[in-house]
Amino acid sequence: MGTRMTDAGMYAHLWGTDELAAVFAEEARLQTWLDILAGLARAQASLNIIPATAADAITAWARVELLDLDYVAEQTRLTSHSTLGLIRGLQRILPAHAREYVYVGATVQDLTDTWFGIVMRETGAVVWRDAWTIEGMLLDLAARYRDTPMAGRTHGQPGAPIIFGFKAASWADEMRRHLERLRAGRDRWLVGQLAGAVGVLGFFGPQGLELRARFCREVGLGDPGISWLTSRDRLAEFAHVLAMLCATLARIGGEIYELQRPEIGELREPARAGAVSSITMPHKRNPEASEHLDTLARLVRSHAALLLEGMVQQHERDGRAWKAEWVALPEVCLFTGAALGMARQVLADLEVDEQAMAGNLTRYGDRLASERVLAALSDRLGKHRAQALLQEVLSDSDSDLAVELSRRGVATVEEVHAWAARPAVDAATAMVDQVLRRVGAARKAETDTWR
Repeated sequence: MGTRMTDAGMYAHLWGTDELAAVFAEEARLQTWLDILAGLARAQASLNIIPATAADAITAWARVELLDLDYVAEQTRLTSHSTLGLIRGLQRILPAHAREYVYVGATVQDLTDTWFGIVMRETGAVVWRDAWTIEGMLLDLAARYRDTPMAGRTHGQPGAPIIFGFKAASWADEMRRHLERLRAGRDRWLVGQLAGAVGVLGFFGPQGLELRARFCREVGLGDPGISWLTSRDRLAEFAHVLAMLCATLARIGGEIYELQRPEIGELREPARAGAVSSITMPHKRNPEASEHLDTLARLVRSHAALLLEGMVQQHERDGRAWKAEWVALPEVCLFTGAALGMARQVLADLEVDEQAMAGNLTRYGDRLASERVLAALSDRLGKHRAQALLQEVLSDSDSDLAVELSRRGVATVEEVHAWAARPAVDAATAMVDQVLRRVGAARKAETDTWR
């Protein structure tokens, strides 16, 4: 059982996914570390730094299921060293001729930073796939509701007419920018680390750079070009891209949360069989997934901020900020995965009530057309005189806009009704069409695989 609510059996589904848990779970992490050590051994053997027979043995025996993990944990505590327990555990099962060739010339940070590169690769692939899928869902919403009018709202209050497709296209457009950031950052982020004690690869002498290049190829990562022991911008950038992505999902969730309120009733989360919103108020249907998107986004932002703090380090190694990354980066990845999975479920069967949208538009009569009326009156009175007049007329919540303007001799009732009957959404539909064309063309040139 987990000691934290985020990994407790009852609640783990709220904070991660099985897919990403398979990347970050302890045995998965240890296996990845062993794979890195085996890759290092093969790279070293290719340069005759260690015997090829030793590299073959390390590769064959570097399997987490062969280790005594209790012994590994005991040795880790005994030595107060982050990876010596793993080294001793592997040495314990290796043939005698290979034992001295485990982890030659490498450091804890070489191992864990290379692991960071691998988990960013694995997480990034999941994030791209799910974000790409969500973008497609949002485009479908934008196209389907391109001509569906609804009230636009500012400061939480009804403002002027928009179309629901415009709102969905805005979400899709934002998701496209996150995908562009993911694509642009991929080669920057997915690099290995082989730096040695202070970053200059002194243990390996003139072979250091070639060894690093071969090692990075062995583990499927790019060569960083220069050691990055205290240069932590890659992790900070990756985390902040995920934080921004989660913020977009929270924005979408927040809209659903607000528009599901019964007094508005324009959107609703899909009802899930067996779900119970309240055990004391059975009438309720809570938008719990939508509000949880906000919770997850807050957590991702907080951990991303910690990774940004980690860019401020001293000298050639600084364990204070570096080890905080061991907590923060996995949390960013797991929470983002949970948010994406939840958003996919919500959007797949999102209920859109077009009648409620139309009803909310007509509820306020001509008042939601005040911008259009202002534009028409500005031609007659000047913009500022027209605005002052409308402000005065509309300050009385019971006044009839058309009647009041007619009484003041600035427009006929018929003119006001005609202005109000033509919502100014032509530009909105044009923008929706533009997003559909541009993003659709971008999607045709790519797939749901992160490349």
